[in-house]
Order: sequence, then structure tokens, then C-alpha cells
Amino acid sequence: MGEGLFFAFSLTLFAGLATGIGSIIALFTKKTNKRFLSAALGFSAGVMIYVSMIEIFVKAQDKLVADLGFPLGLWVNMIAFFGGMFLIALIDKLIPSFEEAHNSTNEGDEELNENKDLKKLLRMGMFTALAVAIHNFPEGFATLISALEDPALGLSIAVAIAIHNIPEGIAVSVPIFFATGNKWKAFKYSFYSGIAEPIGALVGYLILAPFMTDTIFGIVFSAVGGIMVFISLDQLLPTAREYGDHHLSIYGMILGMIVMGISLILFAA
Repeated sequence: MGEGLFFAFSLTLFAGLATGIGSIIALFTKKTNKRFLSAALGFSAGVMIYVSMIEIFVKAQDKLVADLGFPLGLWVNMIAFFGGMFLIALIDKLIPSFEEAHNSTNEGDEELNENKDLKKLLRMGMFTALAVAIHNFPEGFATLISALEDPALGLSIAVAIAIHNIPEGIAVSVPIFFATGNKWKAFKYSFYSGIAEPIGALVGYLILAPFMTDTIFGIVFSAVGGIMVFISLDQLLPTAREYGDHHLSIYGMILGMIVMGISLILFAA
């Protein structure tokens, strides 16, 4: 049992640290390459939207319907999904946004506007890190439990999640790097968001496992999907369009969806 637990935890650690791989890939770009920023943010939004709507929402619905029955499970899943959106929107409102110090109309305001854009970009990167961390927390627990029950199934899930986490690492690190010019800070926050995967596995195993039901797991998973969709629509895509050709951000989003769709098929359990 000890070896099985170590193997299962190692899988969650591997999957979580894949965000760091995405961060390293992203940080090879030059800071001034706004086309890359636009495409990368669009790509990441596509990944997050697709995995939320196609994988997370459906898995949560299956859990809830199986546990609560046909009509009630559907309702609870839908409420949890939009509840996640309302939760992250509330957090967004509670965190103070960057405000201009004054309302001058002088030409010298260009530097102030640039600082405002950088603050907005940094804030978006922080929110993305939060969303990825929240997403990885229950995902790590799910990976651990699956691996304990069936190591082959756990391995398949871990590889698929690792692929998911690479573009999520891009989503976290790119805006923070472009806002600060600090590659270490961008990598650090990407790493922190990914390490939530094994932390979630440990917390789930040590504390939540005795109380975790299919209903609770389904509600948490569905809410996480709603959070990721909100982040993508409210922050990733609008920022991607601001920093590049609007078509480039959409092409990046579609490519992200395609890559995620292929990964789900190739690594389906």
C-alpha cells in the first residue's frame, strides 16, 4: 500500500509540475513579441474553455446524476457551474483594480496608460494562477484516488492532465512576464499554481477522503469549470485581442481547443 501511495502521489507531482514546462516554453519568447502574447493567451483560453465544457462539466454531471438522480443531478451541476463563475466574479470585485491617479488629458499620460496596462496584465496573470491552482487542487485528489484504485488508469489521467497543464503554465507565466519583465517571477507563480496538484492530492487523501462523496466531488469539479470559463472570457481573450490582431487571438483559441481535444482522445481511459 505504501508503494502504491508513493506511485500515485508521484503521478500527481508529475502532472502538477507540467505547468513549469509551459512556463519555460513561454519564457523563451522576447518581451516585445506582442503577437506571441496574443496567440498564447488565445491558445490558453481555448484550452481552458474546451477542457471545462467538454471534460470537467461532463464528468461532474455524470457524478451528480449517478448520485442524485436524473433531473436533480442536472440542476445541481448547472448551479455549481455558474456558481463558480459568480464566485470568481465576486473575488474580482473584492480585489481593488488599478486606478489612474488623476484624469489629466496631457500627452504625458501615455506612460501612465502603459503602466495601467501592465498592472491589468499582471492582475490577469495572478487571477489565472488562482484559477489554475483551484482547478489543480481537486484534480490532484482525483488523480491520486484513481491511481490507488487502478495504476494504469491513474497513469493515463496523469499524462492527460500534464498535457493540460503545459498551456495552463503558459497562461500564468506569459502575462506576468510581460507585465514585470521578470522571468523568475513568472516561472515562480506558474510553479506555485502547479504545485497545488500534489497538495490537493495530500489534503484529499489525509482529510477529505473519508467525507468525499460523488455529490461533493461533482459540485467542486463543476464549479472549477465555471471559474476557468469565466477567467477565459473575462480576462484571457479580451487581453489577447488588445495585444495583437484580433484574428490571431481567435486562431490561437481554436488551436488550443484542437490540441486539447486531441489530447483527450489520445489519453482517454
